[in-house]
Amino acid sequence: MTTTLRPEHPEEPTPDGGRTRRWQICVNGRPVGGLRTTAQRYGEQWWGEISELAVSEGHRRGRATVGALAAEEVLRGWGCTRVDVSVPGGAEPALRLAEMLGYTERMRNMAKPLAHPPQLAPGLTARPIEGEAYRAWRSVAVADYAAELRKSGLTADQARAKADADDARFLPQGADTPHMAMRELSDPAGAPVGTLWVALHQEARPQGGWLAWVMTVDVDPAQRGRGYGRALLQLAERECLAAGVHELGLNVFSDNAVAINLYESLGYAITRRILGKAL
Repeated sequence: MTTTLRPEHPEEPTPDGGRTRRWQICVNGRPVGGLRTTAQRYGEQWWGEISELAVSEGHRRGRATVGALAAEEVLRGWGCTRVDVSVPGGAEPALRLAEMLGYTERMRNMAKPLAHPPQLAPGLTARPIEGEAYRAWRSVAVADYAAELRKSGLTADQARAKADADDARFLPQGADTPHMAMRELSDPAGAPVGTLWVALHQEARPQGGWLAWVMTVDVDPAQRGRGYGRALLQLAERECLAAGVHELGLNVFSDNAVAINLYESLGYAITRRILGKAL
């Protein structure tokens, strides 16, 4: 039997100037599953993604593998030099398939429901990041993000291009961008100990309401190990609930065991894993 990809819909542009297409996975011309390929440009680099991969029960027998490999060829033809796949939390067969195909986990998404605003430790205060402090914070945040992307497997050019593109996309109006909370946390003596950036309306939920997203959380290196990371995440929950948002998500790079342990202790659970490889 011959397994092939067949276009399900015409190719579409993405909002950021990329391209995406939905495909059927066919056996001898008969649809048994489907997937989506997406290519996005970051600087001079084209970056691919395979998503929505599914094969009907009773027709699997390696068809997902063939479909994924065919999708990689599509993305190569689109000029992509790298590809990511997204695996929902708990989807162990999909995770094993990705690892078998040479993908390595780069990061994971985690989330938790919010009900009651936690209390901050006595004496801790928070204030908006504005003016010159905002410009200095933004420069450091972009550089730190690019460094994390490099550690997750990207080249220096890919990391910087993606960091710059994401920065422009999420903060088009800088500190005045709507539905963004950027805060500096200070200790009881008034000394700054860390910063937080939360996108309060990151994603509309199918059941109604919004998912907020922790974009960055950073503790001054000299202040780490004193509970300020936990306090910043508690501050994020307070900001969300004050805005009427009852679900908070975040992204963590897979090699950051300290952060993962902190998030798990606060009740975050894995919702998605992102794995990637070079093409």
